[in-house]
Amino acid sequence: MALGSAQRRTERRPRIEAAFPGAQVEPALDLLDLADRAWHDAYGPRDLAVPDGVLDDVLLLAGSDLAALVVIARQAVIDFRDVRVAADARRSG
Repeated sequence: MALGSAQRRTERRPRIEAAFPGAQVEPALDLLDLADRAWHDAYGPRDLAVPDGVLDDVLLLAGSDLAALVVIARQAVIDFRDVRVAADARRSG
């Protein structure tokens, strides 16, 4: 588990590179950094970053669409349960 934002970014990079076109990788990683900061403000101080399960849901729903990532990441910080329900519905087909 990553301890700092730079480590989280490094750990997430392969996943983001697989999900987003090359030119969108850095903006997607930047957005996730902002989401981590917002998550910490909303759920901290013990939660420093978006939990892995929530990140899984966000990436699933965003697909490879950077604009969708923005909207869904914001919604996850506001109320991750809504994102979870939508992700579970997508997973179940």
